[in-house]
Parts: sequence; C-alpha cells; structure tokens
Amino acid sequence: MTSRAIVLIGPMGAGKTSIGKRVARALDLTFSDSDAAVVREHGPIEDLFRTHGEAHFRALERAAVRASLGRGGVVALGGGAILDPDTQRDLAGHRVVLLTVGPQTIESRIRGTKRPLLQGADAVARWTALYESRRPVYERLADVTFDTSAGPLQEVVDAIVHWARSAASDRGEQS
Repeated sequence: MTSRAIVLIGPMGAGKTSIGKRVARALDLTFSDSDAAVVREHGPIEDLFRTHGEAHFRALERAAVRASLGRGGVVALGGGAILDPDTQRDLAGHRVVLLTVGPQTIESRIRGTKRPLLQGADAVARWTALYESRRPVYERLADVTFDTSAGPLQEVVDAIVHWARSAASDRGEQS
C-alpha cells in the first residue's frame, strides 16, 4: 500500500504550491503539484483550455492527481481537481488540508493571471463565484482547514506540520 499523502486543496491563489513545498521540506517528504505535472507533460494550462477545452484538461488533471496520490508525500491539487468524483473518493485514503483565502486578499494574488477560468472583466468576482460553488466540496473533503489570508505563510506551514505530526502519531504512522 502507498503511504498516505498530505493533500492540499482549496481555491486558486490560496497558496497550495508555496505552502506545500515548505511543508514537504519540513517533513522531509516529496512534493508534487497536479497543475505543474500537467504543464510539464502537456504544456500551459491556458493553451490546453483554448485548444482542447476544459473537459480535456480535467482528464489530464485526473491522471496527474492519481499519479501524485500514488507516490504519497505532500500533494497540491489544482483548485478544480476536487470536482472529479473519482478524486473525491481517492482523497478518503489521505490526510486532506483545506487552504482558504478571503476575497479581500485574493485580488493581489491573482492580478494579471493567465488562469483560464478567471479571464474576463472581473477576475475577483469570477474567483468568488468559483470558490463559493466549490466550497461545500472542499469542506466535506477536508480533515482540517487553515486560512492563508493574513500573517506570514510560515505560520500556516508550521501549523500544518504540527497537525500532520500529531495526526500521524495518533495513528502510529510516520509523518
């Protein structure tokens, strides 16, 4: 059996990649990012959306998620990866961390973004609508939630590391 991954989920711009890298380093685990894996193997996400559509991207994303979860370590999922029912089922076998961020903070994080689902007149309004529509799924899947809106990201990293070590020792696992 593969080891249980620590999986970071949440909306675009919540800091899943930057926090995930730091958590992995602190726990001496590997790190993988489903979006980065898709880009590495298939090219820029915006090009995939434009050329092949969202459904094609989601299929590539699902394959990247499955591979990342199979390797274990710390895994950051793209914001919409949790929409796939197979991914939702797969997450039941892992430790899931929801990273949240408020709309008041997100504007500076998504300014000038090329993210396909945020293109148009008001990226913050689009982000907010996506987040609100996905929030029930995020909350249902998460074992624990941390907000990244304020304070140094290192505080969130430290809190996740502490949680992961506590959860692992409660189960007699290694973090």
